[in-house]
Amino acid sequence: MNDKTFVVLMAEDDEHDIIATKRAWKASQMANPLHIVNNGEECLDYLERRGVYSDPASSPRPGILLLDLNMPRMDGLETLQHIRKSELFHSLPVIILTTSKAEEDRVRSYELGASAYIVKPIGFDNFSEAIRTINLFWKLVELPGGPHEKA
Repeated sequence: MNDKTFVVLMAEDDEHDIIATKRAWKASQMANPLHIVNNGEECLDYLERRGVYSDPASSPRPGILLLDLNMPRMDGLETLQHIRKSELFHSLPVIILTTSKAEEDRVRSYELGASAYIVKPIGFDNFSEAIRTINLFWKLVELPGGPHEKA
């Protein structure tokens, strides 16, 4: 992926974390567009362009996914499992961004193919710094080319 401006998809159900992420995105003047879905089912619908996400103009392919674990309808681990089984998205970088400090969640996330596991920092300044750091890291990393980049 030569273009370092890529879409970031975030699967998050907590309204406070969504607001904090949007504020951090704006405060840091991130060039990467941020798209947010509220649970694992919506995440898969977005990725596979089903239902309300069927229009490629409103659901561009993400370069990375920020995935919460504790979501309704389909949790993050189940969502990650589906993504890794997908021929189209098996190499999509997935960062687990969660409040869970549970060892079993961290281990299972990596077993299922998570690219990184980050516990959400407490406080807006710390959270904002974490978001900036994640963004900077992925701007420096050479992301895999592949079908997930195509429209």
